[in-house]
Amino acid sequence: MTASEQGFFSHLEELRRRLIISMLAWVVGFGVCYSFAQELFEFISRPVNASLPPGSSLVFIYATEPFFTYLKVSAVAGLLLALPIVLWQMWAFVAPALYPGEKHLAIPFVLSGCACFGLGAYFGFTYVFPVIFTFLINLGLGSAGTEAMLSMAGYLSMSSRLLFAFGLVFELPIVIFFLARLGVVDHVWLGKNRRYAFVFAFVLGATLTPPDVFSQVSIALPFIILYEVGVVVARIFGKKRVESSKSEETDIDKG
Repeated sequence: MTASEQGFFSHLEELRRRLIISMLAWVVGFGVCYSFAQELFEFISRPVNASLPPGSSLVFIYATEPFFTYLKVSAVAGLLLALPIVLWQMWAFVAPALYPGEKHLAIPFVLSGCACFGLGAYFGFTYVFPVIFTFLINLGLGSAGTEAMLSMAGYLSMSSRLLFAFGLVFELPIVIFFLARLGVVDHVWLGKNRRYAFVFAFVLGATLTPPDVFSQVSIALPFIILYEVGVVVARIFGKKRVESSKSEETDIDKG
């Protein structure tokens, strides 16, 4: 076996170890959250319950639906609970490839990643969910002879997808910050590719949200705003790296 093959398999082994640790953290988080599964589901269903007509509530169609719904809400909450460990394992996997001066960013990466994801989920749950579900339910009730009967499983599937979508979108400035610090991107490159990012924002909104314009814009608009924030972040924190690379090129040309 050649040295390159040994290096490749050692990277695979390291990746497997990091994934196992992340999965174990998720399992522990799932076990903790399952003890409060009913309370968690009641909490996450508040926006839709407030949007339903008076006297209405979520229903279950199959006898096993509540059981599997509580399992799923525990899995989602457990993943959120294990997020710091998961992010730490991600950083630990890529850390050997970083320069010594960049490895001190581990703790800021984990803390800021968790904070931004939580902020995105909070923003979506608090401000967007009530508007989305009120709009969709009222749109359905506008048809003659219809009645709102939303299932537990259907609501949880949609709400969890939206929560993760908002959480991931709010990670964008953090991702750009670290890519700029590592020299992968800079504000010039981000500015040139702005139009592609805007198109991607609406494609992402159309993919992750219900098929209505408001829901798509609710994802696309924060993405666009946070992308512009990321451009500013890259300009501030990626400036040294860009300037240093230019100075190195100048020195080479002079040589």
